[in-house]
Amino acid sequence: MSTTKKFVAVAVGLGLVTLSACTSSGSGDGEGASESKTVTLVSHDSWAASKSVISDFEKQSGYQVKVLKDGDAVQALNKAILTKDNPQGDVLFGVDNTLLSRAFDNDLFQEYEAKDSDLLPPEYRIDQQKKRVTPIDFGDICVNYDKAYFEENDLTPPESFDDLIKPEYKDLLVTENASTSSPGLGFLLGTAAKYGDDGWQDYWTKLKANGVKVVNGWEQAYNEEFSGSAGGKKAKGDRPLVVSYASSPPAEVVFADPKPDTAPTGVAYGTCFRQIEYAGLLSNAKNAKGGKALIDFLISKKFQADMPLNMFVYPMREDAQIPEEFTKYGAPAEDSEVMAPKDIAKNRDQWVKSWTSLVLK
Repeated sequence: MSTTKKFVAVAVGLGLVTLSACTSSGSGDGEGASESKTVTLVSHDSWAASKSVISDFEKQSGYQVKVLKDGDAVQALNKAILTKDNPQGDVLFGVDNTLLSRAFDNDLFQEYEAKDSDLLPPEYRIDQQKKRVTPIDFGDICVNYDKAYFEENDLTPPESFDDLIKPEYKDLLVTENASTSSPGLGFLLGTAAKYGDDGWQDYWTKLKANGVKVVNGWEQAYNEEFSGSAGGKKAKGDRPLVVSYASSPPAEVVFADPKPDTAPTGVAYGTCFRQIEYAGLLSNAKNAKGGKALIDFLISKKFQADMPLNMFVYPMREDAQIPEEFTKYGAPAEDSEVMAPKDIAKNRDQWVKSWTSLVLK
């Protein structure tokens, strides 16, 4: 879920985990004698994992993990496509359902069926014929609100897409650019799923007239413009509504010192779009064997249970334990808007082009 997405420790000025980054001791495809002992994961900036969990994988597999972060999920994918003939790494993590067809169209991944992939929900294993990607996590892109602002102004927070275009919420919402940001694109797709191909543009015309502000990415929107986040308070943000994630409120609690009894932010659950993140073995990976082992690890029960409080997403495995803090403050949406991958592939680029002309010009 991209970055681009998700709430990470940097959002509140804290650093998360730095993984070991060792140079390769060899080269090759990972199947021969010159096998590299370094496996490289390429990801968006929101990647994070516990040192102990990564260390366990390294000890068990014999590989050392190197992580390359390439900005927002959109930026990471674009760079992976540009470098696909000589990729920076072996596995790409964080390409989501809003962008997956672009990766397929550019032959970015090679076939690999991960060990224990049969334990993952079948509705998220959308590439069963060619088996090019493995679903790793899911989350919901939703409008978040600053509880204190609405209490102080005796105003009921919005609950739905329809609410956001009402006069009482004029000049309150900030969102990300749909052409440069994964949550921005997800929010656009949510409106398209809600209002259809014939209605979403009219909705955005009204949203623009109601003073929606558009910024390039999640980091700016959430940590600079949004008045409800720790970062936004420090930056004196003045927008009490922001497009973020249903899992952002627990992050505000987990990283606060002292920890509040309740989250300072809430979620408008009628504005959510379901986002699924995948990992794939890059077509020209230099260490394909190590890449396969890494993908197996990403859906292991240990890594899946480690994800919620590091990347603030829900694990794909239903048997992975979810921390109490996460479930208490970040329940997934029960009725997220969804869209079939084929419909996203068919319409995404034209919708983004139309959105850009309509909203930014």
